[in-house]
Amino acid sequence: MPGRSTSSSSSGSTGFISFSGVESALSSLKNFQSCISSGMDTASSVALDLVETQTEVSSEYSMDKAMVEFAMMDRELNHYLKAVQSTINHVKEERSEKIPDLKLLVEKKFLALQNKNSDADFQNNEKFVQFKQQLKELKKQYGLQSDREVDITEGVDEDMIVTQSQTNFICPITQLEMKKPVKNKVCGHTYEEEAIVRMIESKHKRKKKTCCPKIGCSHVDMRMSDLIQDEALRRAIESHKKRRRQSN
Repeated sequence: MPGRSTSSSSSGSTGFISFSGVESALSSLKNFQSCISSGMDTASSVALDLVETQTEVSSEYSMDKAMVEFAMMDRELNHYLKAVQSTINHVKEERSEKIPDLKLLVEKKFLALQNKNSDADFQNNEKFVQFKQQLKELKKQYGLQSDREVDITEGVDEDMIVTQSQTNFICPITQLEMKKPVKNKVCGHTYEEEAIVRMIESKHKRKKKTCCPKIGCSHVDMRMSDLIQDEALRRAIESHKKRRRQSN
């Protein structure tokens, strides 16, 4: 790749720097992001298992804490990747007569990004947000609450709550109990995966937009990228089936 090399003298005379080694290292770091992603998937799955079995776990070792740590690692790695890429672009554009201190430039840009950190950043981490939503939904299905949550169902007819939960198990397309539910990130509605994928593909072939099939929903341009697996709902449906079989 064209650039300046490190063959110049220590006085900083002109030359060419090859960024191939740096870009190779960037590629390796991006691969590490997939490891973080896998870790978040595992922590999320374990957390849902713990809710399902109603196992008490010390907050020190909670999966919630693990997810926060994973999200922080992901944010830090993203900042470093941005800092390195920004530095490379800057050096290529500047074409300075002297070889710049790449390490110092990257550190400055990285610290500038890190100084802007806030808890609100986690809302941009899709896996973290999905984890919190699914954990909350599964706890609701099992009638569990955190210490901070208020019991808003007190005094409400229990049969009515159960009926409402069962209604959420029904796909608005097939009108059958879902087996592999997926959630629409935009409007929050859930559908049987095979049914909604078939609907979107059919509309796409006819060059038409896909409206959310839930009655009254205003989302009129559904895309495949809007769909995410609803693991919490799938588990709740499976649990409901088991209880139903046991009562028969």
